[in-house]
Amino acid sequence: MPSTLRAAFHISAFVWYSFIVKYLAAKEGEKLPPGIFIYGGPWKYLTFLNLILQLTFFGLAALNDLQPGKKAESALNRWKDLLFSVFAFPVGTFVVVLFWLVFAYDRELIYPATLDDFFPPWSNHAMHTLVLPVLLGEVLVQPHAYPQMRHALAALSVAAVAYLAWVVWVYQMVGFWVYPFLGRFSAAGLLAFFIFNMGLVTLLYLLGDRLNSLIWSKTCYYYS
Repeated sequence: MPSTLRAAFHISAFVWYSFIVKYLAAKEGEKLPPGIFIYGGPWKYLTFLNLILQLTFFGLAALNDLQPGKKAESALNRWKDLLFSVFAFPVGTFVVVLFWLVFAYDRELIYPATLDDFFPPWSNHAMHTLVLPVLLGEVLVQPHAYPQMRHALAALSVAAVAYLAWVVWVYQMVGFWVYPFLGRFSAAGLLAFFIFNMGLVTLLYLLGDRLNSLIWSKTCYYYS
């Protein structure tokens, strides 16, 4: 893809995520259903954290497009590739897949119908649907360097444990789970569910790596 079109894609994605993050953050000051933003506001939801992650990645990608010199060798490009390969693609895809799986089973467990009065359908799809086609678009517009698998999975594991600790902390502080369906699990069930999630996000990391290799087999490279 020509560099100008790639830059336009990255800038457009950055502007879009800036808009949706600002829109959702502004909801904190509105009268919402009880418990939605209590303790931690939107920052306790993986959906919102993922939007911040996507915003950060596309901001770095846009900056990288605009910088002169050998971009492939720059520190900014390296950080941008690591952010996409290890976090932005697997976590973003995970949010979309898990949300719609639970939603299809019983939406009240993850996104109660009462939220439709506060978050119109377009914003739901902005948070939980459009993330995936934008990520797939990024896979198509340029190759990304991937780290060694053990380093990537270690980083993903640290991030997963950190978020799990945050979710448990919120429960301890206010007495309710960030996601209602978590309250239906026993302690062993919760452990099994989190292990399943880690397995799923690992598979999604491998999927991103595979897509990158298939599409950019002649240009992709790896960090040691």
